[in-house]
Amino acid sequence: MQQSADDIKDHARLFKTPEYQKLFENKSKFECPHTKEEVEKQSEYIDSWEYREKNLARTALTINPAKACQPLGALFAAVGFEKTLAFNHGSQGCTAYFRSHLARHFKEPCAAVSTSMTEDAAVFGGMNNLIDGLANAYTVYKPEVIAVSTTCIAEVIGDDLAAFIQNARAKGSVPEDFPIVTAHTPSFVGSHIVGYDAMVKGMLTMFWEGKERVPNEKINIIPGFDGYAVGNNRELKRMLGEFGIEATILSDVSDVFDTPTDGHYRMFEGGTPIAAVKDAVNAKATIGMQKYCSDKCLEFAASKGQQVASFHYPLGVGATDEFLMKLSEISGKPIPASLEKERGRLIDAMADSSAWLHGKTYAIFGDPDFVYAMARFVMELGGEPIHLVSTNGGKEWAKGVEELLKTSPYGAKAKVWPGKDLWAMRSLLATERTDYVIGSTYGKLFEKDLGIPIIRLTFPIFDRHHHHRFPVWGYTGAIRVMVTILDKILDKLDADTMESGISFDMVR
Repeated sequence: MQQSADDIKDHARLFKTPEYQKLFENKSKFECPHTKEEVEKQSEYIDSWEYREKNLARTALTINPAKACQPLGALFAAVGFEKTLAFNHGSQGCTAYFRSHLARHFKEPCAAVSTSMTEDAAVFGGMNNLIDGLANAYTVYKPEVIAVSTTCIAEVIGDDLAAFIQNARAKGSVPEDFPIVTAHTPSFVGSHIVGYDAMVKGMLTMFWEGKERVPNEKINIIPGFDGYAVGNNRELKRMLGEFGIEATILSDVSDVFDTPTDGHYRMFEGGTPIAAVKDAVNAKATIGMQKYCSDKCLEFAASKGQQVASFHYPLGVGATDEFLMKLSEISGKPIPASLEKERGRLIDAMADSSAWLHGKTYAIFGDPDFVYAMARFVMELGGEPIHLVSTNGGKEWAKGVEELLKTSPYGAKAKVWPGKDLWAMRSLLATERTDYVIGSTYGKLFEKDLGIPIIRLTFPIFDRHHHHRFPVWGYTGAIRVMVTILDKILDKLDADTMESGISFDMVR
């Protein structure tokens, strides 16, 4: 259809015109050659308990998992170090996916390169691709560190990264002493949180191994894979500053994914200084803000004689209390009065809004630490978690969440679903509805299909802007999360009362 310059329609209006409606009608005959009655019958069936049981019993197929693959997490971790170039040993398509996935969420470019493996490399191996790729990356982009992770194709054919890199040095692709960090991150096992852990450990291994440790009073913090990393890392630094604790955030992406627009492109903006990474071996302790993103790193830190501790995404009252008390214990410093006041403000805000939050039911999906933290905070707000789904959560995670649910009467009806995907979650919601769904942008499909509102509170958020700039950790972050939930509750209330014409009040 040719548009008129006097009335340019966006796609939503354009596709409603008669010409496009006719096109869609004809197209549907090829895509779905079934009668309307057959389609309606099948639609009713997939909402049934019978279908739910078959769906939940499914083991040989995954449909729309709520996770990404290992190299995405490795890339995210790599760019959090100063002047470090993320380098994927695999195809261009894989790297384009990782870059676009992060760019869509953070609304910032994501620098990364690949060895551009194609069919011939899949047959004969990707050594030449790696040798040439390292030479080009070192010469063109001038990084101070290159962080190499693998993708499916490299892992399936068994490429030997260590040997290939040794050959690349011998051929002069990079100087002999140039740091190249490696992480084996096959996409067909694990998830982005495992890849994150592997890359951060690779970075620590590169700069800690063989170094004599001279203990100091600093604390290392590993944030984990986090869509709110810009806001959370800055909030973390602020809280540490209130304590007067000297700390190193290992993989700090807060400036990487929040670069200013002033006419200058910054390929390497921010990130943890390499000098700080080298010194981090001397730290008194290393803390993982997300247990399942830092298991291997904490094990490595402990082997170096450091104290270690981990948390489940410190969101809400109890989780923040535990984090601050651990900081106080490790550092020997008292919890600052300023943070105690922030706790009081959170409690006050929760009390102000308890009438609207109490008794609401939620389905929550996402990474294991996030789901744990969100379920805990929902119960603190007087809400009831019903379905807790984590595709990359295992039996250990499920057991931990079940123990958490026993600590509150609001957790009595909840069920934990480790390893389940979003198609399984659809069956849960179709048969046992909740008031709201908490998760990523992908949850909007439940809103469209089942009419259950989605509250966007985890990665990825593609269809809203700038959520990542605000913290959700700590007492201040918890207020932000509570307001996000409240806004959705009150928006729904307004929509319902507008439809009925009753109680469309100006004060809630």
